Amino acid sequence: MNGHSDLPTKILRLADLTNRHATTFALTTTQAERDAVAAHLDILGVKKLTFAGEITPQGRGDWQLTGVLGATVVQACVATLAPVTTRLDEDIRRVYARDFTYPEGAEAEMPEDDAVEPLPQTLDLGAVMVEALSLGLPPFPRADGAELGQVLAAAEGVTPMTDDDAKPFAGLGALRDKLSKDDADEA
Repeated sequence: MNGHSDLPTKILRLADLTNRHATTFALTTTQAERDAVAAHLDILGVKKLTFAGEITPQGRGDWQLTGVLGATVVQACVATLAPVTTRLDEDIRRVYARDFTYPEGAEAEMPEDDAVEPLPQTLDLGAVMVEALSLGLPPFPRADGAELGQVLAAAEGVTPMTDDDAKPFAGLGALRDKLSKDDADEA
């Protein structure tokens, strides 16, 4: 995974698993692995990261992975860049299908079940864990009380446009209020 040799890894060869019952797994990570994950995901830190579950045979050659990802991550606030700590508990499900084929053509429909993937020869549970973590991260972490505010920019000598200026009927309310006031003054 992109130059981070300390990323957690646990390779399972699916042909070596029993096809009669589920195979359980539990991954815990070292500090070096969590630091590598944080660098890989470009976040401030990963305080805790675990992944536990099972791989169950499905039919004749397909497999289903189910598990729970537990993580505590630290990201930069989008408004202040202050550290924001988030606890994640994500249910993970993947189906590895022997007969899976990618849709072809310029306009292909996505399958109903987006958890289905082609059956690999080996499965890296560490890679599944890191992928699930990246998908579960809050996209816009915000520290308590942090406001994004408003940025106004324009060329020199030009009045910058505000959000209120962009609302085409914003001035009608002020006109209505003025006309109501004028009517009240005349009465």
